[in-house]
Amino acid sequence: MTDRHRLVRVPASSANLGPGYDVMAVALDVHLELEVTETGRFAVDCDLDVSTGRDNLVVRAFETLHPADDLVFRIGGDIPLARGMGSSAAAIVAGLAAADHMYELGIERDELLRRAAKLEGHPDNVAAAIYGGFVVCSGSGDDLVATRIDSPEGLEGVLVIPHEEVSTELAREAIPAEVPLAEAVCNAASAAHLALGLSRGDFDLISLGVTDRIHQDRRRHLFPRSMEIVESAASLGAIGATISGAGPTVLVWTGWQETGMVFSALRERCEGWAEVRRVGFSPLGADVPEL
Repeated sequence: MTDRHRLVRVPASSANLGPGYDVMAVALDVHLELEVTETGRFAVDCDLDVSTGRDNLVVRAFETLHPADDLVFRIGGDIPLARGMGSSAAAIVAGLAAADHMYELGIERDELLRRAAKLEGHPDNVAAAIYGGFVVCSGSGDDLVATRIDSPEGLEGVLVIPHEEVSTELAREAIPAEVPLAEAVCNAASAAHLALGLSRGDFDLISLGVTDRIHQDRRRHLFPRSMEIVESAASLGAIGATISGAGPTVLVWTGWQETGMVFSALRERCEGWAEVRRVGFSPLGADVPEL
């Protein structure tokens, strides 16, 4: 009998994208890699600062579909933790995808989305991790759907990844249960411009569409230097910039001709307190390249 073995690659993601709080995200060319091997014993092998027990998020997601008693989980990749780049969503999707493929459960992607969103608590990051590209989510529970938009040709990104972590819990606590009508109207208009800009490849519409009035400024106290990057990105030649998820990472949106100039300016500006990294928008979601 051949021992079961799977290798799963899941992209990081940047959520909210300005106005799309908890409903919009994009997959990034940064990945979590999970190798699961049937060995007759349970273990988690990981160099990251995460649990190596049964409460590991990858294992918890896996075990919602199948017991992990006889499996070794090797977790790696280059998604930084607690930086607003969807590390928990990638872990959940990796665990679910590995169990689905190892035991040939035949779970459709829409059902995988619903299961992952239930574990994560919101759908945007997990949707991008599953489908790739840009996603817009709506509904909840059995009515949850995600609509995918291909990344426009020539659209690129630069990540500003501060060395300090930010608690997702604290970031969520900063957002009130209700917001003024004017702020909600502004974000609805921005989200519409953003979706149209992405679908048309219109960078001017995208620039209009990354404006947020609901969550970014209310979290400023958690990452003031990140907010300074958001507010000055256009002056550096970028299309715009958004706080990635709960922060503190900033996604700086650029056209391909300006990316090098923006990258150089940001690297000089952020020296000593943040890593600056060029990033592509991944068209692929969770993938199982090796059986």
